[in-house]
Amino acid sequence: MTIRKAIITDAGFASRYLPITKTIPKAMIPVGAKPVMQFCVEECVEAGIEEIVIVATPNTKSREIYDDYFHNKSENVKTLLDKQGKSSRFEPVEEVLNFPKITIIEQDTNLPYGNGSPIATAKGFIDENEPFVVLYSDDLVFGKSAVKELIEAYEQHSDATAIIAGQLVPHEEIKKYASIDYDKETGVLRGLVEKPKPEEAASDLASYGRYLLTPAVFEYLNPDFTGLDGELWTADAIAHLIPTGKVFVKETSGKWMTTGDPKNYFMAHLNYVLKNTDYADDVRKFIAEN
Repeated sequence: MTIRKAIITDAGFASRYLPITKTIPKAMIPVGAKPVMQFCVEECVEAGIEEIVIVATPNTKSREIYDDYFHNKSENVKTLLDKQGKSSRFEPVEEVLNFPKITIIEQDTNLPYGNGSPIATAKGFIDENEPFVVLYSDDLVFGKSAVKELIEAYEQHSDATAIIAGQLVPHEEIKKYASIDYDKETGVLRGLVEKPKPEEAASDLASYGRYLLTPAVFEYLNPDFTGLDGELWTADAIAHLIPTGKVFVKETSGKWMTTGDPKNYFMAHLNYVLKNTDYADDVRKFIAEN
């Protein structure tokens, strides 16, 4: 089946970023001149995704902020720039307005806390037997779209119940992630070990926030299947699918960087600036001198 839909999650309160996240969603923090969320949307666009559902934090202004960013035509800004002879500055806005269909919803507050709950919230947007992709907006991928690579993997494993993205991390850092245990010849997932001691890790291949899923996962994304700390975990739901023998692993080639905390966000931002802007040399000079 053609994979047409993506769910992008940003449904937490991002307490490590307070006070700024009391006003704006974490995924609206900029990298260069674009918010983190736009990078996720562009990754989907590169992969040919036609419909995107963004799951926002409930009881905040997040939904309105995302809706304004992706749908507000800002005609007053365009008119002013046209009058000033600076029409080209509006082109990035037009690119945003020309993205595929984007729907903004709030996470269902009746669901438990956990990274699986935003996915469960968007269940109604997924048709029966329709595969779809999921992106955690904490994770940026520079280079080839990981979503595209997952879809390419699905073309090789069209009977898959799920395909998870993985990337090698330094051995001492695997304790921060879920270590992937899989058959390298067949690509079949055997298990996920959450935050293992490095010496106990199945591998240095870490699972991160890019998944290709099928509606089979929804059976386990409900309050009856909460796990650690009473939370609803995507990894737990995927683990329930492992006995089918049809959960696969794709080692992606793009550079994965997390923005989940201020330190790593800064590293991701710096990486982008140094590789994608016309002021990169000025930044390098400033760093060298300071």
